Amino acid sequence: MKTETSEQLKELVKEKYSQIAEQSKEGNEASCCGATCGCSTIDYTVMADDYSKLEGYVAEADLGLGCGLPTEFALIKNGDTVVDLGSGAGNDAFIARSITGEKGKVIGIDLTDKMIEKARANAQKLNYTNVEFRQGDIENMPLAGNVADVVVSNCVLNLVPNKRRAFAETFRVLKKGGHFSVSDIVLVGDLPEGLQKSAEMYAGCVAGAIQKEEYLEIIKETGFTNITVQKEKRITLPDEILNDYLSGDEINGFKKGTTGIFSVTVYAEKSESCCAPGCCD
Repeated sequence: MKTETSEQLKELVKEKYSQIAEQSKEGNEASCCGATCGCSTIDYTVMADDYSKLEGYVAEADLGLGCGLPTEFALIKNGDTVVDLGSGAGNDAFIARSITGEKGKVIGIDLTDKMIEKARANAQKLNYTNVEFRQGDIENMPLAGNVADVVVSNCVLNLVPNKRRAFAETFRVLKKGGHFSVSDIVLVGDLPEGLQKSAEMYAGCVAGAIQKEEYLEIIKETGFTNITVQKEKRITLPDEILNDYLSGDEINGFKKGTTGIFSVTVYAEKSESCCAPGCCD
């Protein structure tokens, strides 16, 4: 398989998530990893967590695309400015808004025009005047520096080709003393080649994810401190997915081994005394 460029990968993500924006949550759950991609009927909830009990939950904004509950761990306070990376139809943004309250502000950023349209329509229905959605690239956010108290993101950074740039941008937009909580998909050990390189899994599941230790090291090298894994769970992929890429013996070995795919929720802070690049601007 040829290696796609960063721009080609972004276009793939935009195409897939444009399809998802036009489907219901039920439609997404009944298709491969959130979008129809011809790999049998798989329940996408092997990745997603249940949001429905959280305050601020809006069913119309829940497309079943997450792999964690970052807002639950994000230590958002009343009056905070929160930025949601890869905001989709607005699910995490609306939950964040229920915590930050009328005095706070929530800004969602998404690469896909159709997602932005859907999120804005949802916010308008709810009469939320302190939630806004901006179309933009997480590697080059349409935000000034030092504006956010908290950044959240749910199963999005694994889709970003240049993760170092994405975390550098997260660092830039956070205020000194601010922090992030992001849920994401990471790898532990070397996945079988066919599974890891699958292009059709790229936009919704595993491809694009990197090793957990590399992921945490990028965050450290960016200048963040107090890096903490708040939650971790192994993703159990159904045999219907694995059968497309692995032999029977490989599937058994994969299930019994330490190698795997994990959902992690990671917390980190931008120090009050920070003088890393971009911090003292």
